[in-house]
Amino acid sequence: MIHREFTAIYQQRGKWIIAWIEEIPGVNTQGRTLKEVKENLREALRLIVETNRKFSQKDGNVRREPFEVMLPA
Repeated sequence: MIHREFTAIYQQRGKWIIAWIEEIPGVNTQGRTLKEVKENLREALRLIVETNRKFSQKDGNVRREPFEVMLPA
């Protein structure tokens, strides 16, 4: 397991809280409570990362390596 930190954005919309990960398009969810939406967001992020890894491994002609960049806060 690798520990990574992302920015979660939460927004109240009526009875729902919507949430997304700022740095990764497609990681978004909703929930009725902050606890629920955080659990949903963790699962959505895990599924996106897992799916992206599976797609990249389908073609055996790939190179994977850590990539770091400093971004403004």
